[in-house]
Amino acid sequence: MIRLTWLQFRAQAVTAAAALAAFAVLLAATGPHLASMYTADGLSSCHGGSCQNLAQNFIVQITSTGPYPTLYLISAGVILLAPAVIGLFWGAPLIARELETGTCDLAWNQSVTRTRWLAVKLTVGGLAAMAVTEGLCLMQAWWAAPIGRAAGDGAPQGPLTQGRFTQLIFASHGITPLGYAAFAFTLGVTAGALIRRTLPAMAVTLAIFVALQVAMPLWIRPHFAPPHHTALSLNSIAAAGYIAGEPGPGGSTFTFAATGLPGQPGAWILSSAPVNAAGQPVSTTPAACVAASIQPGDFAGCLASHGIREAVTYQPASRYWPFQWAETALYLALALALSGYCFRRLNRRLS
Repeated sequence: MIRLTWLQFRAQAVTAAAALAAFAVLLAATGPHLASMYTADGLSSCHGGSCQNLAQNFIVQITSTGPYPTLYLISAGVILLAPAVIGLFWGAPLIARELETGTCDLAWNQSVTRTRWLAVKLTVGGLAAMAVTEGLCLMQAWWAAPIGRAAGDGAPQGPLTQGRFTQLIFASHGITPLGYAAFAFTLGVTAGALIRRTLPAMAVTLAIFVALQVAMPLWIRPHFAPPHHTALSLNSIAAAGYIAGEPGPGGSTFTFAATGLPGQPGAWILSSAPVNAAGQPVSTTPAACVAASIQPGDFAGCLASHGIREAVTYQPASRYWPFQWAETALYLALALALSGYCFRRLNRRLS
């Protein structure tokens, strides 16, 4: 049965191998030069605060002199799309195609039971899906390692130096792609078993997978652990360059948003808003800070002198790997649940 499954799976296997090879060639052709630029800029031997300026120069250099920003975004996008493609073209046709073509009568009435047939199909397809997706992830991680180290050395946040909790980075690095691939594959199989038509099953698979990928960072991932709360001086946040939205003097209202926390690089900011000394939200500019004599750079200091601070809700950077494990476990649990339902569904009379 395993040999037969591999023979039936050879077209998908060849396609996946070709995609991995093309991805590897593309990254291998540009990765060494990217690493040499990192070394040539002195980042491999710098220490302490001197690394920040070097890291910023390195990011500016690769942004303006080569294809690296485009390759970075393309490679991350490929990893994000791979589970969806696997769910569409590997998972959805697995059962639906047998039902559409009528081959289920032959496949499920031989010496191989339906349970064994599905177990082998799910095992081979699921492991292959996870291997392909994680292979892409590991290759991209090797290629982008200099960019990641530059971000850790203090390069300002930008398209190439996003925080590890941003959706692009979190979903395309670490171990979460394993969970995405397993879930997308079993989701496609389940949709095919329910709908019994390949194209509608593919559409449903894509819709559900995309919906969950959107919902996860917005409403589920932030609650894997209770967030931390703090209220910081506007001066300290502004001095560190972690504040946005300063309207300048002369306005009757203002708004601030913290983009980071001093002393806690990589923290995931869930929400931030100005509060007064009593901890209540505030957006009305004190009369003394509306005066024309207040310079734009002094506006935050004027607000701070009136007891206005920035209330921030965040997840510490140290929770990155616990969140990776939690999200991967959640997707794998969903994949197992869908697999169990497929076994139950298949053992009914579907023909």
